[in-house]
Amino acid sequence: MPAMSASPLPASLPPPGQAPAVLGRWVGPALAMAGAVAFSGKAIIVKLAYRHGVDAVTLIMLRMAVALPFFLLMCWWAGRGRAPLPWRDRGIAAALGFSGYYLSSFLDFLGLQHITASLERLILYLTPSVVLLLSWALYGRRASARQWLAMALAYFGLVLVFGHELTLEGPRVALGAALVVGSTLSYAGYLLYSGEVVQRIGALRLTGWASAVACVLCLGQFALLRPVAGVVDIPPPVLWLSLVNGTLCTVLPVLMVMMAIERIGSSKAAQFGMVGPVTTIAMGVLILGEPFTAWVAAGTVCVLGGVALLARAR
Repeated sequence: MPAMSASPLPASLPPPGQAPAVLGRWVGPALAMAGAVAFSGKAIIVKLAYRHGVDAVTLIMLRMAVALPFFLLMCWWAGRGRAPLPWRDRGIAAALGFSGYYLSSFLDFLGLQHITASLERLILYLTPSVVLLLSWALYGRRASARQWLAMALAYFGLVLVFGHELTLEGPRVALGAALVVGSTLSYAGYLLYSGEVVQRIGALRLTGWASAVACVLCLGQFALLRPVAGVVDIPPPVLWLSLVNGTLCTVLPVLMVMMAIERIGSSKAAQFGMVGPVTTIAMGVLILGEPFTAWVAAGTVCVLGGVALLARAR
């Protein structure tokens, strides 16, 4: 039987040796987008859980109780073969955990009681511009004209969505938006002050320590403010939703975004992460039945455009 001659590869396909390299270039962007989508599911999960009559204190306790073992494992993994953290760095990590994970998460959960998931995600997505404004106010770091234009466009989009919801829902929207803005400020402070610590102890180790501290604070807050025996009365759907929230919408996206930053850098990871707000809005419409109006569409385009310009600005 004559040997069969190998057919030539189509011109559109890379040679076999280059195929893994081509696929490898998409690992970072894929991780960044998957992490943003997973993060965006948090607001949807919280809104669904609120329909069962639980409050923010109980809900954030359940989320952090699920996530705590994973963050402790992250601390152990990042510290293998390394000297124990000095007490000074432990104190700094605890302070950053209070600001960046405990306080910001609690304010965010409180705000979601009053506003839509779409508006919440758009406010949180302005975090890079808030960091830039804080850098200018606290350290005198000057922003370029392009950066100011980007921030103006993003905040204009937010005003469009906020103003529309305010006319429909009234003061509740103002309260919810104020709480989520407080969450954004708290997390922006974490990003602003964590740069030196990240370089000294590493991103994975800092994230593990800070997140574990936040988990303990949330558990302690529940023990102080709510009867512990009330845990047995939590509706089963809330428990399942919290399991998803603590794993797929908290721990997993943290790891995916960190892996993406290692591969493509924080700026590109932020650009690919722009799918987050769009995903939240889509899930809010499909799952929660939130309205999708021309105001929401226009505001979202402005916010995403502003953040894209800010990410590209030098």
